[in-house]
Amino acid sequence: MDADHSHVRDFFAARADGWDARFPDDAPAFAAAVDELGLRPGDAVLDAGCGTGRALPALREAVGPAGTVLGADLTPEMLREAVRAGRDRSARLVIADVARLPLRDASLDAVFAAGLVSHLADPREGLRELARVVRPGGRLALFHPIGRAALAARQGRQLTPDDLRAEPNLRPLLTASGWRLISYADEDARFLALAVRPANPTDARHT
Repeated sequence: MDADHSHVRDFFAARADGWDARFPDDAPAFAAAVDELGLRPGDAVLDAGCGTGRALPALREAVGPAGTVLGADLTPEMLREAVRAGRDRSARLVIADVARLPLRDASLDAVFAAGLVSHLADPREGLRELARVVRPGGRLALFHPIGRAALAARQGRQLTPDDLRAEPNLRPLLTASGWRLISYADEDARFLALAVRPANPTDARHT
């Protein structure tokens, strides 16, 4: 494991126990974001960097018993908490680096990713890997249960122009990674950017 991955894993491993208790009211926001992803019964979806699996029950409900739900995370301790919460009943959990997924090309209909982008060692390569495993026309949801300004205030920092999730930065990043941004919301109560994988990769550049 390289230094960047070790840092991320250590950060979340130390916080896994009691993670859900820190954010007890987030479930409705996760469910609402999943609803906007537009999943259909029978779809295959990945929760990339699933953590304790807070989105997994909503993803399962959206795709139904015939669908496939995967939860991938780098940190075993976070997946252990997902199991403790019973969320392994909604998905297959996999210890994996989302930048090197053990999945076939175009094997998924969608990816849900909560709080992921800022933890990727190489955001372009990470998002490109997510595009690889999603079929043409499939979707990506980049989500956080509070917006950028509210999160910065919670963490005691200022927003800066180089914030990856700022729309002027995120749009070209997604385009360079094989996605096309189709909607963007950054509000106190949520952050949600939806993107589609174009059938023709060159279409991502025409936004």
